Amino acid sequence: MHYIFELKKLGKAFLYLLGFLFVLTFLMTVLHYFHIIPYQFVTILKLVIPILSLFVGGFVLAKNSKEKGWLEGIKIGLIFLVILVLFNYLGLHKSFQWKDLIYYFILLVGSLFGGMVGINFTSKEK
Repeated sequence: MHYIFELKKLGKAFLYLLGFLFVLTFLMTVLHYFHIIPYQFVTILKLVIPILSLFVGGFVLAKNSKEKGWLEGIKIGLIFLVILVLFNYLGLHKSFQWKDLIYYFILLVGSLFGGMVGINFTSKEK
């Protein structure tokens, strides 16, 4: 029964992560389409939006946790990275590059920091 509760927490955090990712990407696309933001800023946002999304996912998962927020952040980060790697290399047939490994590490650090911040916002009743 404990595992079902853990899966619900993980699912909720993953939905926050994906929702945040989709909403920010949609806003960026609309703003760029109407020439409100230039392409140079879009390239920066393409790097920042996934980091912020993983931060939010790690934050939400760690907020609902009792301890070890950094571990919760790594957990959701690794799940997201496995899906991302499978999509890139199996779905898009993209070749591996070393800069991708650095980017994946930065994404993992973003989720780790989200977990570390989120654990500090837990309620004291637990």
